[in-house]
Amino acid sequence: MLNSFVDLRADRNPKSAQLVFRTTALVCGLILLFAATMARAGEINYFRIATGSTDGTYFPIGSLIASAISNPPGSRDCADGGSCGVPGLIAVSRATEGSVQNVGLIAQGAVESALSQADVAYMAFFGLGRFKGDAQFDGLRVIATLFPELVQLAVRKRSGIYAVEDLGGKRVSLGARGSGTALDAEVIMAAHGLKIGAYKGMNFDLGESSDRLRLGKLDAFFIIAGAPVPAMMDLAEQANITLLPITGPPAERLRKIYPFFVPAQLPAGIYRNVGATETLSVGAQWLVSDRLDEGLVYDLTHALWHPSARRVLDNGHPGGRLIRLKNALGGLAIPLHPGARRYYREVGALPR
Repeated sequence: MLNSFVDLRADRNPKSAQLVFRTTALVCGLILLFAATMARAGEINYFRIATGSTDGTYFPIGSLIASAISNPPGSRDCADGGSCGVPGLIAVSRATEGSVQNVGLIAQGAVESALSQADVAYMAFFGLGRFKGDAQFDGLRVIATLFPELVQLAVRKRSGIYAVEDLGGKRVSLGARGSGTALDAEVIMAAHGLKIGAYKGMNFDLGESSDRLRLGKLDAFFIIAGAPVPAMMDLAEQANITLLPITGPPAERLRKIYPFFVPAQLPAGIYRNVGATETLSVGAQWLVSDRLDEGLVYDLTHALWHPSARRVLDNGHPGGRLIRLKNALGGLAIPLHPGARRYYREVGALPR
């Protein structure tokens, strides 16, 4: 970009080009010097939150959390109405394929934290399913349970598909490969007597799944996310869709094997012309590694639940309004990070 700027400003004028080049070099040098000085002083810490696809729920929720916990150098003091995040911290939301990939990124040290479905965290911690052997990561720790995520299985109305069992031989997107949605979609289909091969399983992300269903190139797709999902809202405006119920004996069998599934109901009217739907849910959790500093995690937890964070959480994505301290310890199937545990004990959420 800087080179293009020089080329445009230097148009057939060597002296102008030389002046612009020197000015640009000086500015860049000052920026680099400032960044290096701040880094040496330890005043800036970058903190990454792995989320999900940009058209899902995790990415906007991760962005809200990043905003709530950030407190860059030079910000107004919390007491003066400024940021009440972690001093010197700049947090960023990173788009990914979802929960399964996110757990791996934490294990590799490629990110400092991530959002994940509680069931994926459970399987990774205990080395179950695709996390057997070398893929197990028992170093996962929880900062907080954020909100319930509903299993949403979309089809077109008047498609002749009224139940999960009707998907035999149909084209079904299980979700992006590596996502928590894909992991759960397989076991949900199996609980209804549809194992891999009994239907045409595909792995599209939410955006492509939505487009293909609208165009008649797909018969159904799964998304497990906090409702409403913006991409689902858009789809319901463009096409006549409905959601399949996930209830009855298959759901009960599923819950006996996987206790992190919880009965839930999607209220009527969340999506245009979609009625109340009985389904299942899992908790969305904010995870870190046990290697992360206890003091830092304490500060992160404190910043997330600081009263000022409500302005950010309540005025962003609708799912942000569901992030409440009273639900922070719900559905825990793996340990809390010691820094988070210390905070919850201090505020009386955990017994001393």
